[in-house]
Parts: sequence; C-alpha cells; structure tokens
Amino acid sequence: MNPEKVVCPVDRTLSLINKKWSIQIIRDMFFGKKHFKEFKEDKPNLSNKVLSNCLKDLEKNGLIEKKVLNTSPVTTEYYLTEYGQSMNRIIYELAMFTLDDDLDENYPEDKRDELKNTFRQTLKIDD
Repeated sequence: MNPEKVVCPVDRTLSLINKKWSIQIIRDMFFGKKHFKEFKEDKPNLSNKVLSNCLKDLEKNGLIEKKVLNTSPVTTEYYLTEYGQSMNRIIYELAMFTLDDDLDENYPEDKRDELKNTFRQTLKIDD
C-alpha cells in the first residue's frame, strides 16, 4: 500500500458529511422517515436545490435511501441505511462536545441535561 495514496479515515468520514446541511438531515432522520418537504420545516434557509443535491450526495455515499411512493402526486420518502444509522455515535459526540463546554452561553446549564438526554434517546445511545 502506497502511504501517499492513503486517505485519512477522519478525512473520509468528514467527506461524507461535509455539505452544509448533511449532518442536520442525517440527524433529522433519526426521528424516522422523512418526505422532501419535511426537511425544510425548521430550515427556512435551505433551498430546494441545495436540499436535493444534499440528499443525492447522501444517497450516493450510502447513508440514506429513498423510496418513491405510488401516490398522487408522487411522493418520495427518505430513510437512513444501516450505514447511516451507524453515525449515531458521531452525531452524539459532536453534540456532547458543545453541551459539555461550560463556556458556551447558548446552552444554559439547566437545559444541558435535558438536551443530552434528548440526544441520547433519539440517537439510541447506550452508555
């Protein structure tokens, strides 16, 4: 194996989620399957084009799958693959990194434990 051609595993992982909305989309799917418009409900700055490109990229990387439903009008549902679900620990640790930071004023101390528990339950983290 040529060491010059080896990609750092951290770089590879980050490349899977490097688009602006990727991690939020993956996080949202831990709550269950989503339709296209549901991703935008709490993301007013997310355009249809950017969302569409992000979903295609996540699907290409094997993190999500889409299912076209035979409805009128046709609807598409997106869900995490097993591979995508395996990112639960990464997302959890990213959240804990911020919530454990006593200097971050965005998360008052009295809300931190509640947020930690929400992430733990949503992402199915067993400590």
